Formats: sequence, C-alpha cells, structure tokens
Amino acid sequence: MKAIIYRDNGTPDVLRFVDRDLPEPGPGEVRVRVAVSGVNPTDWQARSGAGHPKHFLEVTPHLDGAGTIDAVGEGVDQTRVGQRVWLFMAAAGRPTGTAAEFTVVPAAQAVPLPDEAGFDIGASLGVPALTAHRALTVAEDGPRRLRPGALDGKVVLAAGGAGAVGHAVIQLARWAGATVISTVSSPEKARLATAAGAHHVINYREGDPAADIRKITPDGVDIIAEVALGANLALDLAVLRTRGTISTYANDGDLPVELNVLQNMVLNARFQFLILFLAGPEARAAAAQDVAAAVRDGALPVGEEHGLPLIRFPLDRTADAHRTVESRAVGKVLVDIPV
Repeated sequence: MKAIIYRDNGTPDVLRFVDRDLPEPGPGEVRVRVAVSGVNPTDWQARSGAGHPKHFLEVTPHLDGAGTIDAVGEGVDQTRVGQRVWLFMAAAGRPTGTAAEFTVVPAAQAVPLPDEAGFDIGASLGVPALTAHRALTVAEDGPRRLRPGALDGKVVLAAGGAGAVGHAVIQLARWAGATVISTVSSPEKARLATAAGAHHVINYREGDPAADIRKITPDGVDIIAEVALGANLALDLAVLRTRGTISTYANDGDLPVELNVLQNMVLNARFQFLILFLAGPEARAAAAQDVAAAVRDGALPVGEEHGLPLIRFPLDRTADAHRTVESRAVGKVLVDIPV
C-alpha cells in the first residue's frame, strides 16, 4: 500500500511517500480503507517534535480520517466489514495514522458514518469536533452531554469562529440550542462564521467588542470556547457572566496570561484548560457518541458554503498539506487517498 512516513522529526521535508505492507488488524481492531485524511495542527506539531516526543522508529501521521472498514480483528463484529466510518486519534500512541491507503485502529475509534454524510465531513470531525464538544461540556452549570435542547437558554462565545474548532463549536452549540456569538478578525472570517451558523458575529478589531456583546447578552456569556487566551482574556472577562466558564484549547499568538485574582473571584469564573488526548476515555467516548448524533442530524456540514472551506491535496503531496496548515490557512486541509 502507499503511505506517508517519517523517521525523524523536522520540517515537512522529512515526510516520505513509500510502499508498505498491508497492515493486519489485531484483537479489538479494525482495518480501514482510507478515503480522506484530515490534517490538524497537532499533526505537524508531532512531526516537528514540538511538545510531542516520538516513540516509534517510523510514523505514519494524521489523527483523523474517513473511509470504509475492510477487515476486523478477533472480537470485533464481522458485520462491520463494509461499514463507512470516521476515525479519531488514529496516530495517538500508535505508529499508524490515516496518511495511508489503509490504517488499523481500535474498533471504538472507527465511528459509523451515515450514508448521507460524505467522507469530507468524516475526515473533518475528529480532533476539532471532539475538542469543541469538550469545550461545551465542562461548565459547572452546563450539561455533560450534548443533544438538541441541552444548551437551551445558554449563550456561547466561539472565539475564532472561522477556525476548524471554532467552526465545530458554532455548529454543535447551535445544534444543542445555544445562542451563539463568534468573534473574528476580518469581514471574510465573519462571512464564514455566519455561514457556520453563528447568530451574531463581532469583529474584535473594530469598535467596542465587549459593549457589542453585552448588547446581545446583558447578563453575560455562559461558555467561552477560547483559542487565544493571552490575546483575548480582557475581552473574555469583560463579557463573562458570573459563574461562567472559559474553555481554553489553545493560546494562538503565545501571549502571556496574567490573572487578576480578585476579578476572577468576584466572577466565580471557571477556567478549563483542555487537551483532547488527556480528557480521558469516558469523555472522549461520550463526545464521539454526541458528535455522531449531530452528524446524523445533518448538523456538521463542511465546505465554504457552510463556513469551512476545504483545501485538498493528493497523498503524495502531504508535505504541502502540512505547510498549508502551518501557514494558518483558513479552512480544513484534507488529503485525498487514491482508490
């Protein structure tokens, strides 16, 4: 089979397009014929070695993808052969990710994909959608599971609504019944956040964004899904309601974070720092189930008309896909696997 591998950490130039033996699923595993592989910032960070130690002599990258199960290991229901699935955390703690014609994953990490949902949707879920779910389910006064109505009466602020996680936050929060506000940095990104389903979009570089948000929700925001805590903390605290939650999944820009203890005590603010890989298996399983339900309801479409442009590369140009993600291109980068 054709696959992308790297043996040493480094720039995208370490990626190699090679032939490898077809992998066999072990007990509790499934083999998937990959149709589309999704690329996340975590993938290039792992390849570069930035905070991600390399544990295997050779690695096939990428955590997310979608395709069709073509073989199952011992203990897995044989009827799953032929099932369309989306994959998450394929390369987490394993050497075989989705940047290959075939990959092997634990059966629970291959989630059924409805026939009406394309492989592009499936490959765009994984890290972004599960992270978004986690961000929306850690509030003290909020739900631990998402479903229609779970966030009725709540106000969610999706910082960076044009990004992949921000896009998923908007879609999942709206599906669950929240009023969704998104902050963006340009008219183009405002168009994408609106297409994703945000009820209100605020350009934080114009006017008084805190006042604009307070006009929408005088009592403040219940949950903020934050991508750049250092840059946005002042705005977040200006619009957070008492007992509100700031769910932080990144710190784009790497600006330092300094907390005014008294201010946060008065707010009874909750800060939840989260990373999907350490969220725990129960939280990830619940997130996968809820995201799958949202997909069945048609709540997580992708493409420019739905607020998430798709940027495509063939498998042999995976290095270019990595360069595109590293350059912070707006949209979801996908790698198409040849049939």
